[in-house]
Amino acid sequence: MKREKVICIGEALIDRIRNKSNQGFTDFLGGAPANVACALRKLKIDSTFIGSLGNDDYGKKFITQFNELDVNLDFLQLDNDSATRVVNVDRDQFGDRFFSGFEQSPHSCFADEVLSKKLIEKEILNLDKSFLETKYLVTGTILLSSPRSAETIFFLLEQAKKLGVKVVIDLNWREVFWDHSSFSSEISKAARVNLIKNFLNHANVLKLAKEEATLFFEDENPLLISQQLSNRPDVIITDGKNPVSWYINRFQGITENPTSQKIVDTTGAGDAFLAGLISKLISSGYPSNKLEVEDCIKFAGVCGLLTCLGEGAIEQQPDYEKVNKFFGSLIS
Repeated sequence: MKREKVICIGEALIDRIRNKSNQGFTDFLGGAPANVACALRKLKIDSTFIGSLGNDDYGKKFITQFNELDVNLDFLQLDNDSATRVVNVDRDQFGDRFFSGFEQSPHSCFADEVLSKKLIEKEILNLDKSFLETKYLVTGTILLSSPRSAETIFFLLEQAKKLGVKVVIDLNWREVFWDHSSFSSEISKAARVNLIKNFLNHANVLKLAKEEATLFFEDENPLLISQQLSNRPDVIITDGKNPVSWYINRFQGITENPTSQKIVDTTGAGDAFLAGLISKLISSGYPSNKLEVEDCIKFAGVCGLLTCLGEGAIEQQPDYEKVNKFFGSLIS
């Protein structure tokens, strides 16, 4: 059986992005794993989203969006006792965003913190069947800040690996999630970093930002980072609009990113980049030389750039035709 599907596990949340005038805000659907699942569908790759949403208006908006894009929701959980998380996002004059906390909820925790292993286990036969058609499992590290969701992610990773699914981890370090968690706010930064670094040993492919490479590995060389992890994963290091450093299939290099003067909002750019990379690895096969790696990274870079030309992550993600048209203009 040919494996061409991707399962994305983790948070779906609302990005409440401050308007340029700072007088108001606009709500956008977001959350890295949800963004990747949606971006993959636009790039003609079958995707499944596994996560927990509040049984609220925001949760219903996500379900509508996922259904419009035909993202599989067989394992989605809706929780009556917690709310879909709303993240406050501010922007600087360059369009770069930073998280400034969360909207208060009447509940003691957010829905993404209560992803239930027991509910997953009830669907284990369907899950295993799905894994047999799946090439990559994609997850981040935010859900590790909740013991309940962390237990579920570790369970899913083990099941996936038993059935030959490759694991892609986007480090996506967001300390504010740990600071505001009722479960992990007392854990020291050093302990958080150590916990996450151990988790990264599950990765076959690791994507991280340059500042994350420095914090977690005290290095910015993707080969040397790979050598610090037990799976010796392929490693991709992004740095905003700057070149991408990579170590993929034992090849190493640096690839320029496409640029534009029209950047509006960088929210979700890294997720679109990752979806673009995964889509190429599935559609074109794993790269067997440096030129093929460069091609994958450039395609991913176009996906990231086009997402920055408007507001919001999912809304601005380009479809396959748009990426190919832009990509063709770069190399013609």
